[in-house]
Amino acid sequence: NSNLTFTAEDRKENIRRIGEVSKLFADAGVLTLVSFISPYRADREAVRERCPGDFVECYMKIPIEVCEQRDPKGLYKKARAGQLKGFTGIDDPYEEPLQPELTITVREEGSDMNSPESMAKQILDYLDAKGFLAGPE
Repeated sequence: NSNLTFTAEDRKENIRRIGEVSKLFADAGVLTLVSFISPYRADREAVRERCPGDFVECYMKIPIEVCEQRDPKGLYKKARAGQLKGFTGIDDPYEEPLQPELTITVREEGSDMNSPESMAKQILDYLDAKGFLAGPE
């Protein structure tokens, strides 16, 4: 998707492409975890409609400050410096999911920050509890 930018139209196309490839895997019986910033509800819902029964929305509810601290590519820094336009959370909105199947928070009220590994475990535990990790019957 290197031909796409941060415009709303390109973001929509990016998520559409990701959804199509993910659907191919799901149709082949392969569990696929897809990690992308998808800022617009309508784009996520379009993928959900294309993958009925196979789509689990996991909302990673992480403050932007933590995202900036964990940014290995330095994209937030570039966006703050005005070098990237239309960057989610900086000069473009993020539409929180209304009813995600799963919400993972980086920190519960009054507790220490969760590690990326502990947050990943929460996702695996959810998938296991819902039967996604069971082998073929």
